[in-house]
Amino acid sequence: MIILGFVLLAGTISVAQVKGKNVLAFLSTSGQDITDESGKKVYLRGVGLGNWLLPEGYMWKFGALGDRPRKIEKVVTDLIGPEKATRFWKSFRQNYITETDIKRIAALGFNSVRPALNSRLFLTEGENPVYVQEGFQLIDSLVAWCRKHRLYVIIDMHGAPGGQTGANIDDSPRDIPELFIEKKYQDQLVDLWVKIAGKYKDEPVVAAYDLLNEPLPKGTGSAEKYKHLLIPLYQRLTAEIRKVDPRHMITLEGFDWSNDWSLFDKPFDKNVFYQFHYYCWARPDNLNNIEEYLKKRGELNTPVWVGETGEKGNAIYWASSQYLEANNIGFSFWPWKKMDTQNTPYSVKKPGNWDLIAEYTRGGARPDSTLAENCFNELLENCKIANCVYYEDVCNAIMTRVPGKIEAENYGQEGYNRSYYVKDTLAKSAYYRKREPVKINLDSKDKNQFWSDQSVELKKQEWVAYDFTSLKTRKYRLSARLTTAAAPALLSIWVNNRKTDIRVSGTDWKELPLGNFLLKQGKNRVKILVTGGLLNLDWIRVE
Repeated sequence: MIILGFVLLAGTISVAQVKGKNVLAFLSTSGQDITDESGKKVYLRGVGLGNWLLPEGYMWKFGALGDRPRKIEKVVTDLIGPEKATRFWKSFRQNYITETDIKRIAALGFNSVRPALNSRLFLTEGENPVYVQEGFQLIDSLVAWCRKHRLYVIIDMHGAPGGQTGANIDDSPRDIPELFIEKKYQDQLVDLWVKIAGKYKDEPVVAAYDLLNEPLPKGTGSAEKYKHLLIPLYQRLTAEIRKVDPRHMITLEGFDWSNDWSLFDKPFDKNVFYQFHYYCWARPDNLNNIEEYLKKRGELNTPVWVGETGEKGNAIYWASSQYLEANNIGFSFWPWKKMDTQNTPYSVKKPGNWDLIAEYTRGGARPDSTLAENCFNELLENCKIANCVYYEDVCNAIMTRVPGKIEAENYGQEGYNRSYYVKDTLAKSAYYRKREPVKINLDSKDKNQFWSDQSVELKKQEWVAYDFTSLKTRKYRLSARLTTAAAPALLSIWVNNRKTDIRVSGTDWKELPLGNFLLKQGKNRVKILVTGGLLNLDWIRVE
């Protein structure tokens, strides 16, 4: 039995209780769409608030001795002592995500956030667990900020009691999925979700409850042993939540990192949608096929959502967003920020001497306590968004908008004679968008590099078109990186309805100015048609 260690507030103030027109409405499922109370379709495009309430070792540049929250906590405690460590963590959670982050997320055009929760922040471990006030207060603050800045919240149980994966990502204490082994952990999870649902049952800002993140991977053997317990647990959780909250959507993830949906046959709740995670880590770059999820969506007749995508580069970000949106699948980019990176919207600057802390987590020498304390104090300042580095190119790639660089292989997703035209429709691309006939060449010398260089090859009368958005109506300068065969190539370039003819010569790659063009606020299109010769196109720059 869980002992209530504090009195929960009677519930946060509902948007319905706030007078004014600029408010969010409850969301619900309607066939394969998510809609608001007026029946208007809502496309959820958000970011994951990872590393805030559940620190992940890779975002700290840590090794095996600091690969999950409890181990990171031990590292901090070992280096600066328990009292200073307690103060550090309280400050970290107050600094890492603040209202300033939420305001910025909204300003950049996202409409939702997915906070990753560690159950230990809400419920103590041990024989007689008690609820922890801090975790609930942090979510209360997040919901209030999102209400103010008009963002939806999908509450994600990233680390369930006992652990649902048996791996580091859920803060597993013994690298086994004890949630599925010990009934007490299932009882605790049910009680925790009921507590959360009871608090937010009247809060439209909360869009959905994500019951369990990435349960039961195959690689560890957990899926084979325990997958038969997953649907019964989902059913139990949903039934208990519905006793206190009949309104909020519930999202269910498949086993094996969310992506195996073989257990899903018929929805057991009228307001549920299904989730997979979309990480395109192939080398060379390639888009993962989502046909199996589209087929399953048709069978289930529910919305489908991608709870996590990211951790790659701008070419894949642009392609993923475009691909998912073309198929009516919303998504949440993972994560909003992390340390010393160039592939998230924001990067936390690495503190001085941080490499010594990181080396300690790999079995290296123990840093001096004063040095460690200075490092951790610097991190507390560096993680504030005002002190982070913003990558506009990353954000614009996620949002498929300009200014930015559009890789040639990321032509539109509307299909033959709408986003591209080629003469030979039987031959397929060897490396990228393998189900389509546009010829895409791999230009990278190293096929295993993390970000690969690819180009589109077009013959006479063939064309590709690129769709993107602009936040303003204004003039942009367009250029392209390209090369031709031995003979010059002739191009016709349409920017919306304006046509320009260009002659290109030379077999070396070069960036060629295309001209200045007025783009409108909202959607725009660039089409490149080869009217003579042979063209290889690497990218188009719009700035």
